[in-house]
Amino acid sequence: MSATNQVYIATSLDGYIADKNGGIDWLNMIPNPDNLDLGFHDFTSKMDALVMGRTTFETVCGFDIEWPYQIPVFVLSNSLKEVPAKYKGKVEIVNGDLNKIVEDLNKRGYLNLYIDGGRTIQSFLERDLIDDLIITTIPCLLGEGIPLFSKLSQRLDFKCVESKIFLNALVQNHFVRTR
Repeated sequence: MSATNQVYIATSLDGYIADKNGGIDWLNMIPNPDNLDLGFHDFTSKMDALVMGRTTFETVCGFDIEWPYQIPVFVLSNSLKEVPAKYKGKVEIVNGDLNKIVEDLNKRGYLNLYIDGGRTIQSFLERDLIDDLIITTIPCLLGEGIPLFSKLSQRLDFKCVESKIFLNALVQNHFVRTR
C-alpha cells in the first residue's frame, strides 16, 4: 500500500483559512441545522495520523471541547518542547526535515497522513509532499487573513476528481496531485 499526504480544509472565496486576527468563526456562517460534517468523518476514518502545526494545535486546544481526534496527532514545532499534560498520550511533538518526518511516520505504520495548518500545508506543498487537497469553499470574502497557499518554487499540477455542494452554499473540491 502506498503512502499519501492529504489536506482537508475550508477557505474563504479569497483563499484564507482564518481572518486577520486568526479567527475562524466565519466558517460557521452557513446554517447547518442537521450538523452535517461535510465528509470529515469519512475522511478521517481513512487517515492513520494527523500532522499539524503548532499554531493549529494551540487553536484546537483553545476550543472548549473534548479532544476531537481519534487518530494519533503529531505537532510540528521547533519551539514547543513539551506536550501539555492534558494532551499527553494523544499528541507527539516532531521537528526537523519534513521529508524525514514523513519517512519516519511511514516506517512507524502511519501511511495516510492528514496534514493541517496553514504554514504546515504550505511547507508540505513547497516540498511537493501533498497528494490530495480537499478544499471546502465558504462563500465570503475576508479581504485579508491567513492564506492557504503561498509562494512555491515550482508549479504543482492537480486534477479535480470530485466536486460536491453542501447546504446549497458550500463547494467542496477534491484535487489529486498529477505527477
